Amino acid sequence: MKSVKEVATESKIKDKLKDFPICLKTAEYLFEDEELQEMQDYANNVSIKRLGYNDHGPVHMRQVAINAIKMLTILKDSNIKTSLETEETGTFEDSMCAVIIAGLMHDLGMMTGRQGHEEMSALLAVPLIERTLAYIFPDNIHKRVIIKSLAIEAITGHMSTRKIHSLEAGIILVADGCDMTKGRARIPLAIHNTPKVGDIHKYSANAITRVSIQHGEKKPIKIDIEMSSEVGFFQIEEILLTKVESSPAKQYIELTAGVTGEERKRYL
Repeated sequence: MKSVKEVATESKIKDKLKDFPICLKTAEYLFEDEELQEMQDYANNVSIKRLGYNDHGPVHMRQVAINAIKMLTILKDSNIKTSLETEETGTFEDSMCAVIIAGLMHDLGMMTGRQGHEEMSALLAVPLIERTLAYIFPDNIHKRVIIKSLAIEAITGHMSTRKIHSLEAGIILVADGCDMTKGRARIPLAIHNTPKVGDIHKYSANAITRVSIQHGEKKPIKIDIEMSSEVGFFQIEEILLTKVESSPAKQYIELTAGVTGEERKRYL
C-alpha cells in the first residue's frame, strides 16, 4: 500500500505533466510498476532502519522527480533548450521522460548500502528503464537509446562525485539536493535516539521548513529555503550548494536561504 504522501506527490506530478502526454504516460506507467515500488520501499528500509540515514525511498524519489519537473518546465518557459534539443537528438519531452525516470530510480542502490549507491542504482535501474521505454516507445529504438543513456547519466551523477555534462543530469543533481525539508528526517529521528556519526544531516534537515522552486528574478530558476534555526545552513552549504556548483544547470539558478523572519542570505 502506498502512503498518503506518495499518492499526493504522484497527483502533483501528474498535474505538472498534463501538457506533456508522453511524459504523463511514462509517469503513470512507473507509478503502477510493482517491482519499482518494492525496490523503492526496500531502499528506504535499508537507509532508515539499517543505516540510520534520511528517507531515500518512494517519497524522496517522487519528490526529486517533481523538483526536476518544476525546474525543467521553468527552463522551457524561459526558452532554454535541454541538451537533447541543443544537440538535435531529441525533444523536450524526451528530456523530461529521462528526468522523470532518473528521479524515480536514482536511489535504488540504497537497497545494497550507501557506498557507491549511485552506480548500483544505475545497474538496478537498467531492466526497469528498458521495460518502461519498450512500452512507451515500442517502435522507436532511437528514443529508447537516448532516453536510457540520459537517465543513466543522471542517476550515476546525482551525488556530484562524478562529472556530468547534460543539462538534464544537472537538473536531477540539484533536484536531489532540494529535498531537504524536516519531513525527510522525521522517521530516522524517531527511530534512532543514540548519537552517531552523520546525525548532523538529520538535524540540519529537520530545521528546513520550506524549499521553494519558482521563476527567478535574475536567473530563470530561483530556489529559496526557509529554516527554523541556523543548523539548517549546514544542509544548504554542505549538500545543496555543492550539488549546484557541480551542475551544468548552475548558470540558470539563483539560491537564497534564511531563518524565518530574518534577512535572506544569497548564495548565487
